[in-house]
Amino acid sequence: MARPIVRVIGTGGTISCSVDDPLDTLDYFDGPEPPTFADIATVVSRVPSKLGDLIDIQQVPFSAGPSMSFGPDTWFKIASCITQEAETQPDIAGFVITHGTATLEETAFALSLVLKITQPVCLVGAQLPSSAVGFDGTANLVAGIRVAAEQAARHHGVLVVMNNEVHAARDVVKTSCYRVDTFRSSELGPLGVVDGDGVHFFRQNLRKHTVNTDFSPNLLQAVPRVDIVYSYAGGDGTAIEAFVKAGAAGIISCGMLPGVVTPGEKIALQEASLNDVVIVQSSRAVRGRVAHRWALREGSLRNFISSGDLPPVKARILLMLALSRTKSIDEIQAIFDTH
Repeated sequence: MARPIVRVIGTGGTISCSVDDPLDTLDYFDGPEPPTFADIATVVSRVPSKLGDLIDIQQVPFSAGPSMSFGPDTWFKIASCITQEAETQPDIAGFVITHGTATLEETAFALSLVLKITQPVCLVGAQLPSSAVGFDGTANLVAGIRVAAEQAARHHGVLVVMNNEVHAARDVVKTSCYRVDTFRSSELGPLGVVDGDGVHFFRQNLRKHTVNTDFSPNLLQAVPRVDIVYSYAGGDGTAIEAFVKAGAAGIISCGMLPGVVTPGEKIALQEASLNDVVIVQSSRAVRGRVAHRWALREGSLRNFISSGDLPPVKARILLMLALSRTKSIDEIQAIFDTH
């Protein structure tokens, strides 16, 4: 029986970097000693050879560096790379992307909205550099490869596989600066787990993703500017006015719970809305929805879009893609309700 083929795409991040001090788990990125970034062949070489007897693991070089510099341009290049690989070799079982954890959830969600393949795409990373005691990257990579090779993982879309848990790109967030169990889907829980006896799925993501969305990778080449405004006690409209002046086509209002803002912020957001800037109301909450309540339908925040349970950084990505297709408030609200 032929081994399933898994392509591993290397984009850098902590999983691929190292320094001389095995106790350095804090300053390795921006300390006095610059880190060394290994290429994807070196990263994959850490995987036990026994796994290679079961799965045909193939490396795809892409980049090597921190993910803080990633954005729509990088997402487009990764999506194009995966699309081309899938078209060139349709029998690929799945893909793994090694990625820095700083923006991993954003890359995962963007890819989940634009990729048009049924194979699983698993993003993995590490909280500790490869030089550190307790390096978690190899275990995460092994788990990601196992999920990508799993037939049951097809049609689940883009996944984040960390700490032996399988998360939907839409649901997962990074919750801790340093703990290895940082990636959580706190409201709904993981889709499944990776145990010694295999990959086990317990639920599926029912929102539109990958082949079911109306978006394509090409939209990422020219997405409009969308900014995020964080609400806090005593906040005014200064940041909102600045973003409008900078040319923002949309603003994500990260409001106080359950999606409310200060009087000064409300005035500035209303003014921006009247000037054709699309406003999405989200919240600072780590759990729960911003419902499409009366204030957003008919009250003082009318014509604002409710983000549902999307956190602000993911609401920004969805709004950028939505604005690439339409400026209709009703149509964009429908997109937020279904994706």
